[in-house]
Amino acid sequence: MEAKLKQLQEEAIEKIEAAEGLKELNDIRVAYLGKKGPITEVLKGMGKLSAEERPKMGALANEVRAAVTERLEEKSEKLEKEAVNKKLASETIDVTLPGRPVRKGRKHPLTKIVEEIEDLFIGMGYSIAEGPEVETDFYNFEALNLPKGHPARDMQDSFYITEETLLRTHTSPVQARTMEMHKGKGPIKVICPGKVYRRDNDDATHSHQFMQIEGLVIGENIRMSDLKGTLQVFAKKMFGEDREIRLRPSFFPFTEPSVEMDITCKICGGKGCSVCKGTGWIEILGAGMIHPNVLEISGFDSKKYTGFAFGMGPERIAMLKYGIDDIRHFYTDDVRFLNQFQTQE
Repeated sequence: MEAKLKQLQEEAIEKIEAAEGLKELNDIRVAYLGKKGPITEVLKGMGKLSAEERPKMGALANEVRAAVTERLEEKSEKLEKEAVNKKLASETIDVTLPGRPVRKGRKHPLTKIVEEIEDLFIGMGYSIAEGPEVETDFYNFEALNLPKGHPARDMQDSFYITEETLLRTHTSPVQARTMEMHKGKGPIKVICPGKVYRRDNDDATHSHQFMQIEGLVIGENIRMSDLKGTLQVFAKKMFGEDREIRLRPSFFPFTEPSVEMDITCKICGGKGCSVCKGTGWIEILGAGMIHPNVLEISGFDSKKYTGFAFGMGPERIAMLKYGIDDIRHFYTDDVRFLNQFQTQE
């Protein structure tokens, strides 16, 4: 039995040294030290030995098992290190290779237009005001001289949530809330950018969701000439110093008098073409002097204070500035469309 144990030890160690992988090493462990292994089988025969030989063979069997186990652990550690080194070698990075270019994101054209307009008006002393997109009927209509049943409400087909709440149809409610917060004391000088919603059929020039930027100025002795000068500065900064503006009479319930502002066509320089339909002018925004009723509803003394307001659509401005022919391009997230603006920063 002693010779058998020593022979098994030599065989096991020889195979361990020849093993080339962890799986092969584990197979050797099971083969020699498992419950059905030869060393275990030898130990099962110890019952046939005499009482004097059993302790000696037991001690020898433990030595053999310990020696094989120790060699298995040493070989296992060696193979694991070799595997790690081999993996590291295969994953070595050549730092001298040129790096892969990283595509940088760019601002959306609408974001660029809004920020450009904000910077322009901030430079003129305006602050930025914001308000909720889910609005009450009072701020969206009644505070703007549009009482229930007013026919002008039909011009802004609305998304109502309840009888008294709706998705705002313009950013004018922000102006109403701003006036209310001032509690009848001027001056006020703000612009109100944000998303608005109307029940409209989507096509090349219309969308059920779009953006607006409205401006509000209230103070003593504010005149129509102040409005015209402000709009003239805006047009020249946004579209070029060679642009001219004209104001045409219009109607808005919250301003009196009301005007539409046109700018000279960029394509033809005011001579007339298909883009401006032969007129030489392109409509850009609506404006006017704040209606006395709107001032009074918000707590201002209309005999002491006057003011003006204007509203524009960033989509329309972007379409004119960049030559975009379909408003839907702004909302489809087409990378081919957005990539055209990468060099325009």
